[in-house]
Amino acid sequence: MTTKRCVGALALIAVVVLSSPFWRSMDVSAQSARPALNGPQFEVDPSWPKPLPERWVTGELGGVCVDANDHIFVLSRANLYPGISEIAQAAPPVMEFDQTGNVVNSWGDRQVMAEALHGCSFDAQGNVWIAGNGDGFIQKYSRDGKLLLQIGVKGKVDSADGTLKSRFLNASPVAFYSPTLVAVDPVNGEVFVSDGYGNKRVAVFDKTGKFLRQWGRQGTTAEAAAGVGGVFVDIVHCVVMGNDGLLYVCDRNGDRIQVFDKTGAFKRNIPTPLVFRAPYTGNGGAGSLALSRDAAQKYMYVGDFSDKLIRVFDRVSGKELSQFGRPGSHQVGGIASPHGIAVDSKGNVYVAESLDGRRIQRFKPVGGGTVTAAR
Repeated sequence: MTTKRCVGALALIAVVVLSSPFWRSMDVSAQSARPALNGPQFEVDPSWPKPLPERWVTGELGGVCVDANDHIFVLSRANLYPGISEIAQAAPPVMEFDQTGNVVNSWGDRQVMAEALHGCSFDAQGNVWIAGNGDGFIQKYSRDGKLLLQIGVKGKVDSADGTLKSRFLNASPVAFYSPTLVAVDPVNGEVFVSDGYGNKRVAVFDKTGKFLRQWGRQGTTAEAAAGVGGVFVDIVHCVVMGNDGLLYVCDRNGDRIQVFDKTGAFKRNIPTPLVFRAPYTGNGGAGSLALSRDAAQKYMYVGDFSDKLIRVFDRVSGKELSQFGRPGSHQVGGIASPHGIAVDSKGNVYVAESLDGRRIQRFKPVGGGTVTAAR
């Protein structure tokens, strides 16, 4: 048989197979197994942000947070792609954007900050807290970059020998092991730290940096599947305090958000089961989290690392309402690594990407669902 005849035969077989009732039924059943989602809808805003000044280029983005004035703060690491530093310069560690997408301020000393900046959040006084993967400390800054408090010592982690080469201890009152995010109680100033890539805990300090308590331990996928609280499969990737006074904690590789009170008592799970992958595979289904800015905080936005999606849940019921984004970093609106997520008072969602994406995008609410803004 000639090459042309072989190709033609293979093409004919493919057409027959793909059009067969068996193949169509498999495809339809796979799609019908996914629940219909009719909640809030979003579309990317390609006009935001504006081009960065001074030939700045972002490395991996470690986090994003929004202040009370709806200004957006973005953390950029210095790890540019090979060859880029020869023709451009790394963006500053912290960049502040206004609502039009312009950089209005920037700051940060990489000699003082963690190399792999990880997660930012604001307290009730407008100060910004920053953690750092690959290190053992967290920092509190004024919004214009003045260092106000540091808990832990740069270069020393909570391990047997204080280095990243040793296994985590999950115990130190003065050090972390690759902390990921900070939440501050607006009532008494207590500091809650998700700790982290090494440790498997939430550590709590008073407003001066004195250790108070902790909870959490290494868990298994079997425990996660059984709904056991207070155990983390691998990375404790975020902690966010709601207006209800509860702590929402990302059990990233456990594909769930765990909810605790301030003492560490487990309250419930909000499962984030993977959409396109087998359970507990990939980089995890609960990578980043933000709550809507209305008083009731109706919506919970979750960055799904494994499926490359932003998923919208009803915070109270835990029911998934909608999804947006699609895999990929080569086109606007694509999502490669939704490492950080934040929401402004208008209901816009900001997604900061690490790894392949290395960019900040804004997604704005559109028709097809209601997004509650702050009032």
